[in-house]
Amino acid sequence: MLRTVENVICPGCGCVCDDVTLQIEQNRIVEFQPRCALGEAWFSHHQAASPPKPAAGDLMPPELAIDRAAELLTEAHYPLIYGLSRSVTAGQRAAVALGETVGGVVDSTASLCHGPSIMALQEVGEITSTLGEIRNRADLVIFWGCDPGSSHPRHTERYSVFPIGRFTRAGRADRKIVMIGDENLVHQWRLNSDNDEPDLVIPTQPGTDFEILSQLRALIHGSIAVDLPPVFHQLMDLIRQCRYGVVFFGLGLAKTSMWDSGPATDTGHHDVAALLKLVAELNQITRFTARRMRLQGDVSGADNVLSWQTGYPFGVDFSRGYPRYNPGEYSASELLERGEVDACLLLGAETVQYFPEAAREHLGRIPTILIDYPNAECPLTPTIRIDTAVYGIHAPGTIYRMDNVPMSLQSVLETDLPTDEWVLNEIQRRCPQVPLSGGAIRDQSSF
Repeated sequence: MLRTVENVICPGCGCVCDDVTLQIEQNRIVEFQPRCALGEAWFSHHQAASPPKPAAGDLMPPELAIDRAAELLTEAHYPLIYGLSRSVTAGQRAAVALGETVGGVVDSTASLCHGPSIMALQEVGEITSTLGEIRNRADLVIFWGCDPGSSHPRHTERYSVFPIGRFTRAGRADRKIVMIGDENLVHQWRLNSDNDEPDLVIPTQPGTDFEILSQLRALIHGSIAVDLPPVFHQLMDLIRQCRYGVVFFGLGLAKTSMWDSGPATDTGHHDVAALLKLVAELNQITRFTARRMRLQGDVSGADNVLSWQTGYPFGVDFSRGYPRYNPGEYSASELLERGEVDACLLLGAETVQYFPEAAREHLGRIPTILIDYPNAECPLTPTIRIDTAVYGIHAPGTIYRMDNVPMSLQSVLETDLPTDEWVLNEIQRRCPQVPLSGGAIRDQSSF
């Protein structure tokens, strides 16, 4: 029997679109609307209601797998819990509670993507807004270091370029669109799958973002000693003429290992900080905001949960019985690369491929517990794998959009698989609590 489910929320990317319509027959999704290659592929790939048949000898009953996972984490001196962006608020809270119980490190995929951006906004602050505000008000939209047509196929359709808003009643005709990025890539970028083009394209030489942003800040203050190409003066004219501007910035500015145009650098947080300072100072001229183009479905949720549970957004260390934060020292990639952790629980393995080779090699040497979706690919063979229900397909939950607006996922297909929240809570229940200094036991009631 064919049934239709409307207003489904899609966790396929950070846009978390809430207008999806699914046609379902015999507990399978047979049609996805509206057109979005990324969203359709996400639902198609993850809709399996049961794990694939394991190879001979690999089958482990769920209860035994949970018992063994608890043993591995208990025996470890310094375990790592990494991932979280494929989970929802409840699962992320359970991961934090488990990390504190075993005295390890909890890190999210943010440390590989927009970690430098988070460090920058902690340093200088952020002028921000919701996507709804941008849809209704923005008449100048700048994409810096990102290709929205590939990474977020419906972003321009729903929020930033084409939609009709309260103060942008002509849609695209009421907006000026600018793309800024690497001179080797920016001319290949498009706003959407229809290859619509921006009004202004500004190519930059790799490694010059900080200098350009600093000179743009000087232009705001009337400096006549700024040596920028004429196109940047054209950009400043657009900024001065706009009523409401926004800059969406991506990994091309943050320069992390997930950006595929070159190796990661240590300058990303300085570049993002310069952009955030520029945006703050542009508010002397007009209303201007900045937004990160988040990739994974609920990486923003992981930031929020870790922040309200521990005070820190990623890379949180519990080895001393209280949360500590130091990016680079407690980030998953660096911990693994230095060989400092002796067990790892992966709550989703989609970003393991972006770890440095030394980090991946160390993962192969230590016990690993993978908690992931049934058809999710993993670039390593874990010690234990536990397949769980997919949030937004098999299980409900709260997910955060890229602008930190919480959205409620629903269940559209049936499954017998447990949620990762249940699995993590069961593992924690089997783990003895690590005593604090003085022999006290930490109180888990706050979780």
